Amino acid sequence: MGVDVPGLAAVVVFYVFILVIGIWGSRKSKKVEKTCADSKSEVTIVGGRNINALVGVFTMTATWVGGGYIMGTAEAVYSPTQGLIWAIGPPAYVINLFLGGLFFAKPMRSKRYVTMLDPFQNRYGNVFTATLLLPALVSDILWVACILAALGGTMSVILGLSSAISIVISAAVSIIYTFLGGLYSVAYTDIIQLVFIFVSLWLCIPFLLLSPAVTDISPTTHLNQSSGHSWLGELELADAGKWADDVLLLALGGLAYQALYQRILSAASSAQAQVTCFAAAGTIFIMGIPSVVIGVVAASADWNQTEYGLPPPFERGDAGKILPLALQYLTPTWVSVLGVGSVAAAVMSSMDSVLLSSASMFTQNIYKTTLRKQASERELQWVIRLSVLLVGLAGTGLAFGDDSVFALWILSGDLVYCLIFPQLVCVLHCRCANTYGAISGYVVGLLLRLMSGEPVLGIPPLLLYPGWREENGVVTQHFPYRTLAMLSSVLSVAAVSWLMELVFSKQLIPQSWDILRVFEEKIETEGEEIPVHCEDDDSARNTKF
Repeated sequence: MGVDVPGLAAVVVFYVFILVIGIWGSRKSKKVEKTCADSKSEVTIVGGRNINALVGVFTMTATWVGGGYIMGTAEAVYSPTQGLIWAIGPPAYVINLFLGGLFFAKPMRSKRYVTMLDPFQNRYGNVFTATLLLPALVSDILWVACILAALGGTMSVILGLSSAISIVISAAVSIIYTFLGGLYSVAYTDIIQLVFIFVSLWLCIPFLLLSPAVTDISPTTHLNQSSGHSWLGELELADAGKWADDVLLLALGGLAYQALYQRILSAASSAQAQVTCFAAAGTIFIMGIPSVVIGVVAASADWNQTEYGLPPPFERGDAGKILPLALQYLTPTWVSVLGVGSVAAAVMSSMDSVLLSSASMFTQNIYKTTLRKQASERELQWVIRLSVLLVGLAGTGLAFGDDSVFALWILSGDLVYCLIFPQLVCVLHCRCANTYGAISGYVVGLLLRLMSGEPVLGIPPLLLYPGWREENGVVTQHFPYRTLAMLSSVLSVAAVSWLMELVFSKQLIPQSWDILRVFEEKIETEGEEIPVHCEDDDSARNTKF
């Protein structure tokens, strides 16, 4: 297949337009830096905390609606081994944002934090905070790889362009405007990208439904056609644990992403931050509907009537590219080019957010507080930019050659769900949580997750839970092992924190054994004990580690 020159030209024009908007956003950022009371680095990270509600909803939605969301949902619906019941992205993200608005937006925004790691730094100190950055960084890099792999597959199918070239160009555009303008560039480009995704994907739907190769999309009439399966899918009792684990991973694990809190913390108030979450929950669900329809159409199509022919995509190992394949072979050329643009927009709208979130955490919580406490604002700005570049390059390097976008999408949330989410729940909502409990919870969550294995990475399990299966020498767990690791981590944090406070407050063990200096002498003030290092009303009673 040759390169589709007109289609490629259209995509290039779109990329140039996005880059121009990003550069314009960087100029807006520089203007805000001159008038805002916050430091320049904080303007880059949280936009001066004056992002209006409408822009907030757009950028929040665009962050979650990435290549993994669009292509992963279509892949799940189409796949004979999954189906609609396994298209968990839209409902899981709705739950995610509702919970974020109810339980996390207000505690975070009311304290005027700059990043998700600030509450950990305030309570536990720099060393433990640095250990939390690692899983967050790995997860962000995997997320970048996921969305870039989605774009590479799309452009190679529809435009005939090399997947590697597509990945490199898209990554370069996102890195450049995020490098230049921080959150303002990200937010303003998100608006354009989200509008384009919405219009182009919904425009594709009528053409897909009217394709001659698609005669009936009811879930039972196409069972004997080339796809050979029902797009509804089945959820057997033996798979219920795995299904629940995946849903909870996306719904709860998504609450442990800096990209979420970057938008929450950029809102003008706590109330606006909550409204942004609730409104984005609705728009994210709407944005997932076209992907579901595309998966349904692809599962119902008679591929023998198209130029693609038989065997169908799943039998050729092309299920991960089902969205671009459906657009390429079931719609007119100009419509499929619009589809490419929608995936490109989705990729860049998520990638820029991920790049900025990782750079923000490293700069604010590691470089500024530990490595270079006297760093100037100009220096911090350059650290953010270099971090954006390095994370982008790392994610780009991992994007080549992965066939399943859905697998990378799930894996990207794995570590934050098992390690960071339990810690975030405890640091915000468990007043007794202290450094001893946090360390124990981290170790328990990490060990349980590692011992459960990971088929995508080829890591064999040391723990075999009920319902495990072995196929072609690969063991898969069908027990909700990630959720078990997460809950065990939460319980460990709470239990060990309470136990350590009990034994030291009752002097059951000598004060000298407090090697982390968590429980120091307290000052008596007007009959009330006040911790020496308590900075605000929800700070823990312990010294920072």
